[in-house]
Amino acid sequence: MTSGTEELRIPLDPFVTDLDGESAELRAAGPLAAVELPGGVPVWAVTRHAEAKALLTDPRLVKDIDVWGAWQRGEIPPDWPLIGLANPGRSMLTVDGADHRRMRGLVAQALTPRRVEAMRERITELTGRLLDRLPTDAEVVDLKAEFAYPLPMYVVADLMGIEESRLPRLKVLFEKFFSTQTPPAEVVATLVELAGIMAETVAAKRAEPGDDLTSALVLASEDGDRLTDEEIVSTLQLMVAAGHETTISLIVNAVVNLSVHPEQRALVLSGAADWSAVIEETLRWSTPTSHVLIRFATEDVPVGDRVIPAGDALIVSYGAIGRDEEAHGASAGDFDITRETRTRHISFGHGPHVCPGAALSRLEAGVALPALYARFPGLDLAVAPSALRNKPVVTQNDLFELPVRLTSSTA
Repeated sequence: MTSGTEELRIPLDPFVTDLDGESAELRAAGPLAAVELPGGVPVWAVTRHAEAKALLTDPRLVKDIDVWGAWQRGEIPPDWPLIGLANPGRSMLTVDGADHRRMRGLVAQALTPRRVEAMRERITELTGRLLDRLPTDAEVVDLKAEFAYPLPMYVVADLMGIEESRLPRLKVLFEKFFSTQTPPAEVVATLVELAGIMAETVAAKRAEPGDDLTSALVLASEDGDRLTDEEIVSTLQLMVAAGHETTISLIVNAVVNLSVHPEQRALVLSGAADWSAVIEETLRWSTPTSHVLIRFATEDVPVGDRVIPAGDALIVSYGAIGRDEEAHGASAGDFDITRETRTRHISFGHGPHVCPGAALSRLEAGVALPALYARFPGLDLAVAPSALRNKPVVTQNDLFELPVRLTSSTA
């Protein structure tokens, strides 16, 4: 086996000009690919379904950034554009073992299935309001800006108890947070401002709790143990970031997929397939999260004929994993909502750190997509698919815009 410390690495394109091609290249490199993140940061990427499930439950891979050799040696600058994702503060995302179980248990007390399901009425109301604001029949609109973006942001603001007046600023900050093109001088300032907004929200809910998730996190306890303010702030930032970005991309990608594959759109509009099939196949075939950062090896971890050396970093390349032929057959590269393995994907993660907001994201898409197509069943792209451009965000499958033509007729 080889450690690959000197082998040629696949550079992840900071401008994300060909995500499908890049994902195919990663899969071709084997289950463990040597890659380079923007900024010249060397890491490993797991690219296959079975290996990813094994590594996501392997206790030798941890979230503690102090295990990372490059971090210990001072090779990762504090203004690295992806530092907010690699070192986002103390939350259930960045701890393991007993600490993780404790924090996840307290978060689970707050984010209950009942609380998620209780959001259905509000999501339905917001969806209808946004649809009513869309232009008249046959007009072209940026569906991302007018529908797919505001819906998850309004939902997450409601759920977390964040004032709607903060949403425009949060949009700007989160775009900088995820982007590989954020100027170094703005990286730290962005992280500080985001943490400040979340801290102010937590302080307000501690002073006057309401019927929202932040208040529930403040009040949650287990045997007298509570989350600290630092833990709540980091958890809140994590859940707002993941809660809106994933759902935006899920809705956008589903619309693109149905437009590019009209025979699949016909199946769901005729009732021959369910909207849940569209959602699950979209999550598999064009997963909203292309790469998740980062885990660190506490000892050498063999993967196939390679090894992740102790102290090295691993990312999970969900964009490559979703089209793994070993998991989904020879047609893994096809978008097919009738596929039997469509629910076998791990696009929300796997193991102890599986995304706690998966049910909410599915609920939002499950309300938004059928309502959108009930209003505009002939909705189609207003530009060629090749004209759609990804934002410079290596962790998200995120388009700049989604120009569509709204049509109430299927003819």
